[in-house]
Amino acid sequence: MLCARLTNARFLTMDPDHPVAHDLGIWQGRIVGLDEAVTSLPAREVVDLHGATVLPGFIDAHVHLAWTGFKQNTPSIAGLTRVDDVLAVVSEAVARTRAPGDWVSIAGYDQRALGRHLTAADLDKVSDGRKLYLLHDSGHGCVVNTAVLDLLPTGIPHESGFLAEQAMGAARALRLPHSQADLAEAIGRAARTCLTEGVTACAEAGIGGTLFGHSPVELGAYQRARDEGLLPLRVQLMVSADRLSPVTAHETDGIPRALGLGLRTGFGDDRLSVGALKVYTDGGMMARTAALTSPYEGLDHAGQLQDDPDVLTGLIVDGHLAGWQLAVHAIGDRAADIALDAIERAQRIRPRPEARHRIEHAGLIRPDQLPRMARLGLSAVVQPNFLRYFGDDYASVMGEERAPWMYRGRAFLEHGIPLVGSSDRPVADGSPLRAVQFMVERASTSGQLIGPDEAITVDEALYAHTVAGARACHWDDRLGSLTPGKHADLVVLGDDPRSVDTSRIGDIEVVETYVDGRPSRPRD
Repeated sequence: MLCARLTNARFLTMDPDHPVAHDLGIWQGRIVGLDEAVTSLPAREVVDLHGATVLPGFIDAHVHLAWTGFKQNTPSIAGLTRVDDVLAVVSEAVARTRAPGDWVSIAGYDQRALGRHLTAADLDKVSDGRKLYLLHDSGHGCVVNTAVLDLLPTGIPHESGFLAEQAMGAARALRLPHSQADLAEAIGRAARTCLTEGVTACAEAGIGGTLFGHSPVELGAYQRARDEGLLPLRVQLMVSADRLSPVTAHETDGIPRALGLGLRTGFGDDRLSVGALKVYTDGGMMARTAALTSPYEGLDHAGQLQDDPDVLTGLIVDGHLAGWQLAVHAIGDRAADIALDAIERAQRIRPRPEARHRIEHAGLIRPDQLPRMARLGLSAVVQPNFLRYFGDDYASVMGEERAPWMYRGRAFLEHGIPLVGSSDRPVADGSPLRAVQFMVERASTSGQLIGPDEAITVDEALYAHTVAGARACHWDDRLGSLTPGKHADLVVLGDDPRSVDTSRIGDIEVVETYVDGRPSRPRD
């Protein structure tokens, strides 16, 4: 007997052997059959979906759950355009603290809205003895007040209180790590938000590290969230490469650096596992720290690398030798050069064609870099909503020649490079459907077309958020399509993304999300 049979729906399976179905059978959390194979079988529950469209659950291959959860409960200055209004919000947050010396965190900082960076002097006016930390919305910088600057090690560079990249990491290191209990709560809060948008599995893009980590024992917080029933979807954890340490392994293993006990990609189970090794090579376009081969339009610099190129290359090569899948953060084209050179070197030393290494973001890829990515078997894990919401700004700082190279779609597919959809939430909107809409129309919210030649079809965009996401995370044997034997993870939509006007795709209602055959909102 089936546990459940879902019927009266249009199942877009993403499986070429059975692309559309009307019935789907579930037993013990798995899909056991479609259409005639299950229509006549008895089931404990028959669910009439009233003609809805059903897809495999969306896979977000690059998210930050803990950061998302904390941001949801942090005072925010997002959207404010006057310094005085920002300082008023900070002052209110200061007033809610208990004592001088407390840390005060503020979310939503973006210098573009204000026309300039805030300074430590600005924040000193309202700090009242507190340590102020305003995180840039990109995650690649922060503004702090003098009380924090005075605690930083000598020689940490800053611009009147604005710290970028590794300098920001020095400020983060001053703070005590979050408790596992607080982390678990934040993770659960963010995971529930993912479910409402049809996301059933995601890859957390970097735990435990200097830049985006929250605790040296962060993996334990995810285990705690799972144990306490706070983790309602599947999560794969990327580990920050700066957690690797030199090891004395057997010479035949050829492992120069590793995580404790040799832990690497693949450890865990279907609900919580260790994924790729996250290597940061540069910053971001929003903070103007993405590393380019020529300067930003209107600026006198070309961004920055996270470290010396030889150091970054060593991390990438050592991670490969230790058996990790690599997820290399490379937004600018100079950073992509570093990543491509290092991965090519690593594969020469020890060929691992099955590794499925990834370039995270691939924000600016020159035409000459496309064949190299294809030859190395790399996936491009892009964030379409970056251009949907920030595209006008990004196009202006890239200039006319480079703007069409940003967050490509068509060019990746034409070169045989797997195109993987993701959000990087909370940096941008996490909705997969809005991302799909942008991938098809390539239009920012203002209506400006950003690289229109990079547009892809609706089917290709859906594939990027299902099948391709599963493959990028080594989940393709169990997720990504509505195929018998795979997990019954699916999303019920109020309309068919392939039949509505493109401009409406992002507004399609997510009616229900299923994980292991169970709805996120249990029926009475």
